[in-house]
Amino acid sequence: MRVAESIEIAAPPARIWAVVSDPTRVLSFMSGVTRWEIEGSPRTGLGSRCRVLFRIGAAEIGGLIEFVEWDEGRELAWTSVLGIDQRGRWRLRPTANGHTRVELRMAYGVAGAGISGWVAERLAAPTLSGHLRRTLRALKRLIEHEQLREAAAARRATRAA
Repeated sequence: MRVAESIEIAAPPARIWAVVSDPTRVLSFMSGVTRWEIEGSPRTGLGSRCRVLFRIGAAEIGGLIEFVEWDEGRELAWTSVLGIDQRGRWRLRPTANGHTRVELRMAYGVAGAGISGWVAERLAAPTLSGHLRRTLRALKRLIEHEQLREAAAARRATRAA
């Protein structure tokens, strides 16, 4: 099953990349994620691995993921190594107005589970889609709020000088 959501954020791609590519910040904006722990080294970038759990209804599902694509400032993708079969991707694209279009996509499945797996995938889709929407809204608030705080600090420093 595949789900995708996107949003426009009033910030350049580099600012957003600094947040979405930092595994220590994931829990501050990703909805439904209950665990995101770095496993081994490298700690970030291509080949890095994280133990991830998502809350879907009453269950926590996930496993070990590995980052398999890492296009600095534009795109990162992961795939499962252990646990539930999943793939995810962040895409950042600048817009003509100086903002960034951010897309978050996930594909998941219950391999070899037959009809019961198909039903489970369909039942989880609305929950996961909601998590993606809330994640993007939280990311937008976080990024835009940080920019406002930095601008206010710069104005205060200018006035004080």
